Amino acid sequence: MNDKLPSTRNRLLGFRDFRLLLSGAVAAQLGSQVTLVALPLVAVVELDATPFQVGLLTAAETAAFLLVGLPAGAWLDRMRKLPVLVRSDVVRCLAVGSIPPAAALGWLTMAQLYAVALITGVATVFFDVAHQSFLPTLLPRDHLVGGNGAVETVRSSSQIAGPGLGGVLVQVLGAPLAIVADAVGYLTSAVVLSRIRVEEEVPRPEPGRSLRADVSEGVRFVLRHPLLRVIAAATSVSNLFAAVLMAVQTVFWVRVLELSPAAIGLLLSVSAVGGLAGALCAGRLARRFGQARLIWLAPVVTGPFAVLWPLADGGAGVVLFALGSGTVLFGAVAYNVAQVSFRQSICPPGLLGRMNATMRFLVWGTLPLGALIGGAVADAAGPRAALWVCAVGFLTVPVPLLLSPLRGLRDLPAGEQPEGPAAVAAAEGEGDTDTDAGTVGEAGDVAAPARPAR
Repeated sequence: MNDKLPSTRNRLLGFRDFRLLLSGAVAAQLGSQVTLVALPLVAVVELDATPFQVGLLTAAETAAFLLVGLPAGAWLDRMRKLPVLVRSDVVRCLAVGSIPPAAALGWLTMAQLYAVALITGVATVFFDVAHQSFLPTLLPRDHLVGGNGAVETVRSSSQIAGPGLGGVLVQVLGAPLAIVADAVGYLTSAVVLSRIRVEEEVPRPEPGRSLRADVSEGVRFVLRHPLLRVIAAATSVSNLFAAVLMAVQTVFWVRVLELSPAAIGLLLSVSAVGGLAGALCAGRLARRFGQARLIWLAPVVTGPFAVLWPLADGGAGVVLFALGSGTVLFGAVAYNVAQVSFRQSICPPGLLGRMNATMRFLVWGTLPLGALIGGAVADAAGPRAALWVCAVGFLTVPVPLLLSPLRGLRDLPAGEQPEGPAAVAAAEGEGDTDTDAGTVGEAGDVAAPARPAR
């Protein structure tokens, strides 16, 4: 099996436009992982935010999926995806880039942080839905698991390097100035993505068809599909409690564990090793156990490790937090690769944007609620109590999956071959059929612990 890995890597990276897509992901993800450390610290240390205010900041980051999540998919199915990716990166660059000068002039407030979080959240909605819908135009269908695994590997690698770098930058430069790295990352991503040369056809919607009708079609496709429906339910529960964690973890680290910015960055980097391992192993695990089984096995095996978060204490006890995060993140990434690849393979090309937007609306719409719950519980009973709520919640994630038809399947039913340049390449024999995910795609739908959802 291992002797196929170099061939698989070479085949995937042999697609020039896919290689550029990965390069853009490296730049954007590395910068955003610096902000993962810096932005909450701006609120907690620079502006002395309460736990509920930090929860509200996390809610603002994710509220866009409720506000524009559904129509975004319908809009994107009416336009080319690549220009949307580039413009979204530019908007995010300008938004996060406003924080350092405001801090230097003494003008920075929580209101500005909320505004930046909301603007970047809206841009991220369009970027993520366009990204998941754009990837199948760059790769043949039999490379989608490998391609999504590649994107997850980039993201997981950034989660290892980025937070450590972010912690050092915050320690040396201060939290507001460290955010410059995120702005530079988004700008670099926009420049790299603009070099992709794939010829996208301009979608032509049916004459007289309304936006509401398009949105409804995407919702019906997801809700009437027995497997997509249960995947959406389980992922929604996972993200609800992941948002509780994201809302309180920085307060817990700073005010309970008394960690320095550099130590927080190191903790996040060590935890992220689990995500990288999940991306590298997802393809092998899917072949060994079956793609359907992997979807429910991943949370069953790794979810219970969430109880290590509230058990963490100062000193050596911090290792428990890192172990819990790394293990849960391993399962989240393996789950993402399996279920996102399945969704891309079974959905008709003209419906990809609406299907992905519907899924994102359903599964990420719980993030603002989870963030507010986390902030409220931490305010009332302390951040450790909020972490117990999160840990117990993670134990319930596999329930919808185990009660579904997935429980009796080994592999997921195949869909139709997508159309476009990737399909042409596949027909001409470009690439092999080894779908190993152990190489280097955008993010899946689980809001993996210890970082903001992307």
